[in-house]
Amino acid sequence: MFRTASLVIAGLLLLASCNGPSSPETGQLPAAAFAQQLQAAPDAQLLDVRTPEEYAKGHLPKALNLDWYEAGFAAQAVQLDHNKPVFVYCLSGGRSAEAAGWLRSAGFSKVYDLEGGILKWRAAQLPETQDNPAKTAGMSKADYEALLKSDKLVLVDFYADWCGPCRKMAPYLEEIKTEMVDQVTVVRINADDNQDLMKSMGVDALPVLLIYKNGAQLWRNEGFIDKAGVVEQLNAVRMTE
Repeated sequence: MFRTASLVIAGLLLLASCNGPSSPETGQLPAAAFAQQLQAAPDAQLLDVRTPEEYAKGHLPKALNLDWYEAGFAAQAVQLDHNKPVFVYCLSGGRSAEAAGWLRSAGFSKVYDLEGGILKWRAAQLPETQDNPAKTAGMSKADYEALLKSDKLVLVDFYADWCGPCRKMAPYLEEIKTEMVDQVTVVRINADDNQDLMKSMGVDALPVLLIYKNGAQLWRNEGFIDKAGVVEQLNAVRMTE
């Protein structure tokens, strides 16, 4: 494992040398490579840029929590050691990418960003610290399957409060819930509060929409989709035999 990590580091150094001496050693790494690189760097500074509420529901071991959205982020982050590598992550990668960019512009020479965020980390079954695991276990798979036993279509939305696309989709999902109440049951599931279910369902990104008919999943969408696209799919599934 350490040999592989050394090869990764060497590759990054080679890339940096090709871009000139002032180019920072950096990279966006998938979960396994991020973990490997982190373990290979004893002086690593691990930064969780989510909110304190998200952090409390589960975080990488020994991670420092600095909320990217807080006004004091820059003042606190700049106090980190510029000569040591910084590993940064968030929920699904959006905030950490922004934070990583800021860190590089602030003079940090080695910045590594967890691709896909802690959702991908969890999907890879990598170590995580939870202050109160009982609060994040959430709905069981049996409870979830019970929700699907309906005469109507079931539209399931896996979301998180700090997911940008999720927030954009939330208002129209409420509209669908009202406008199609006779045809569709809308179920919204908070990813942070239902981590076990997320793993069992193989949901490692947000948002994810699923449509079920008679308990069978007939449609899945990962990422942002507008209201018209969802309604079109609901009507298409509703007309199937």
